[in-house]
Amino acid sequence: MLKIGDFSKLSRISIRMLRHYDEIGLLVPKTIDSFTSYRYYSEDQLPVSGRITALKDMGFNLATIAEILKSYDNPQALAKFLAVKQAEVQEEVRQTNNRLLLLETAIERLRKDDTAMNYNVTLKTLPERYVASVRKLIPAYDKEGLLWNILMTETAALNLQPAENCCTLAIFHDEGFKESDVDVEIQETVKGTYQNTENVVFKSVPAIQIASATYKGSYDQLTTVNHAVANWVNDNGCEFNGAMFCIYHVSPAQTQNPEELVTEVCFPVKRK
Repeated sequence: MLKIGDFSKLSRISIRMLRHYDEIGLLVPKTIDSFTSYRYYSEDQLPVSGRITALKDMGFNLATIAEILKSYDNPQALAKFLAVKQAEVQEEVRQTNNRLLLLETAIERLRKDDTAMNYNVTLKTLPERYVASVRKLIPAYDKEGLLWNILMTETAALNLQPAENCCTLAIFHDEGFKESDVDVEIQETVKGTYQNTENVVFKSVPAIQIASATYKGSYDQLTTVNHAVANWVNDNGCEFNGAMFCIYHVSPAQTQNPEELVTEVCFPVKRK
């Protein structure tokens, strides 16, 4: 039999940790002296301690290790545990590599332009939505209000119910900038189902991955924000994958002060 200190040296597990393993039932001493409360371990527990250490080094938590030890001698069961952990670690590596890429590109952008971080770009997924939509050619971009007026007028009697995470947005379908006759679609997320009206179409929109930047203030900043998002897309191994759009978190309908507007500029993207 081995005293806890000797077992600690041979197993290379601290006495404090051995006591913790005992408390949670992971590695219980063979015997405890009823008078001195000294813990004694047997030599055949050393392989078990080695298994615990090896599994900890792989990233398993103690609760999972306890489950693994119950079927450690079953290669098929052990392989399943290892495969699950391998997938978890691979995902952690992917996320870490992505963070490194974000850091590297942010540093590089700052070297080129010390205002590059004024607009913080994020990559995220806009979930599937059910929307009320109006799409038309309008005289110019600043005439977007014509579409919102159509939406409000034609749905006034429908008592539209906004979705829990309601958002209003405008999609700019033209391939490039146009001076006139611009193809714009507006959307408002709603819950329930409704019949189409003359100009309003109700439809489900699939989830989409976007690179976006949110800014506060007038639309005069839009071109600068567009450049910031476009540079981020090019620097981070993505490519554009659809029409650019703006989500209006605080819209002109909610405030008369342009400096209080909050707009999120969004570009659908995919990995190269």
